[in-house]
Amino acid sequence: MLKAGLYSICGYLLLSLIVLPAAAKPPVTTIYLVRHAEKDLTPGLTDPPLAPAGEARARLLAQRLRRYHPAALFTTTDTRRTRATLAPLAQATGLTPEVYRAQEPAALASHLRQDYAGKTVVVVGHSNTLLPLLSALGVAPLPGEIRDEEYNYLFKVTLREGQPAKLIMSRYGAAPRAVSAGTEK
Repeated sequence: MLKAGLYSICGYLLLSLIVLPAAAKPPVTTIYLVRHAEKDLTPGLTDPPLAPAGEARARLLAQRLRRYHPAALFTTTDTRRTRATLAPLAQATGLTPEVYRAQEPAALASHLRQDYAGKTVVVVGHSNTLLPLLSALGVAPLPGEIRDEEYNYLFKVTLREGQPAKLIMSRYGAAPRAVSAGTEK
């Protein structure tokens, strides 16, 4: 009986050595940032929809990111192209995209850190809104500019409390083709 009790105690101690360190790790917050997909460049459109290539890219984005079970979707502006880029992912996840003020990247970064710790979030923005948000999330050094014709970057930022932000840059989908007013080349 004493021997069985000793084995039980040893078993519990061994189990605690395995479980406790894993439980003590800070949660990892993962944020995927992408630029809206290719837009229709027909002259005179003030809020252009996605071009056919952009619609295909938006579907591909949903296929790629839905497996990570995002907890929230955000757009940097309430434009047709940002909403349409998120639409397939929103449909696949049942989430409604939230709009945040692109002029306040620090506010969104703080919101993501506090309210989505340990979760995955997707943010769709513009070529001129993603880099300020990456900076507000603590990414350094920042990648170079996102050119007008670049739609296929996928930025993955991981945040762990007490550690610097980690950035992994990749590309998804086909390389964008040259586009001119309303037609794709």
